[in-house]
Amino acid sequence: MPPRSCLRYLSRRRFLQFSTATVSTLALANCQRVGRNSTEPRAGITNSTPANPDAPLYLYTWSDYADDEVFNRFTEVTGIPIQVQTYDSNETMLTKLQTGGGQQFSILYPSDYMVQQMVALELLATLDQTRLPGLADLREPWQNPTYDPNNAHSVPLSWGTTGLIYDTTQLSPGPTDWNYLWDQQRALAGKFTLLDDMRETLGATLNALGYSYNATDPAQLEAAFKRLQALKPAIAAFQSFGWDDQLIAGDLALCMTYSHLGNALPAEHPNLKYIIPSSGSSLWTDTMVIPKTAPNPDAAYAWMNFMLEPENAAFAVGKLGFATPSQSAFALLPQELKDSETLFPPESILAKCQGIAPLEAAAAELFDRYWTELTSA
Repeated sequence: MPPRSCLRYLSRRRFLQFSTATVSTLALANCQRVGRNSTEPRAGITNSTPANPDAPLYLYTWSDYADDEVFNRFTEVTGIPIQVQTYDSNETMLTKLQTGGGQQFSILYPSDYMVQQMVALELLATLDQTRLPGLADLREPWQNPTYDPNNAHSVPLSWGTTGLIYDTTQLSPGPTDWNYLWDQQRALAGKFTLLDDMRETLGATLNALGYSYNATDPAQLEAAFKRLQALKPAIAAFQSFGWDDQLIAGDLALCMTYSHLGNALPAEHPNLKYIIPSSGSSLWTDTMVIPKTAPNPDAAYAWMNFMLEPENAAFAVGKLGFATPSQSAFALLPQELKDSETLFPPESILAKCQGIAPLEAAAAELFDRYWTELTSA
């Protein structure tokens, strides 16, 4: 696991401290300052800074991607203030967009499968790629991703896996695969959480049964539902974020989580360990998109270019614990981060992982029905 100097964990309290504020001007560590009125060009930003730099960038992002230093640096180099709101699931974000949020936000952060769904719903602007020179620096899998061919509507920001983080002082030996949850159900009772994410949690259960993470066969979905139903009495909560303090305090022993938290937490708390289940997991990409009705789309392009810059992308890796699709950013990382198999998994692990695919209507209805029943009191 990378040392503390390479990965820095931000608590949920600190994330949410900046989730609704307009952020001011602090420097991003280890990056050259280029002022708003500087004559020195900064790649990708100069050509897309809006005529009115005082008009805010309205950002709607994941709860654990909100970081004050990144926001402040953007404001410093562009003069554009940021107003931020956060969400904890793709479905929450989509609902917000469909109920008028498209007119509220300049940038959204959907995951790969949600990009496909939003494109099908005609919610996203087609990107002017002449304004995004940093796309040429993406690693090969993200040059022409299956979820958005040629990145027509989205810019990949980060990628990672889904797995389990646990307290090694409470669980020894710890989990190596999803089936551990059922095998150790009695010992884990009341001491673990699963993601409040329909596709991830049902997907992991399908995987534990030997099915695809993306299975939609009704009989397989029913089997996954019943298996989760049997586990439910032992589950402390379905919770995607906010469980960290309880895990650190020892009130929880294990949590299902995304790899950016799985990597960041142990950097500050070495008794914690993140594992990618040996039978496979989900492989996700989070992206940046512009709604068709977005306010201040020029600021949105400025933000995309800012986040594509290698120095900023590399900083975000160390700060937030996610993997970057940028080739140049990867080259800037400390060797400890490059070598981390939970941050940048080897091909032998990636070969067992799957991206989450969009659902057809009939399967979506089944997922929704089973999930509602599972998460209802």
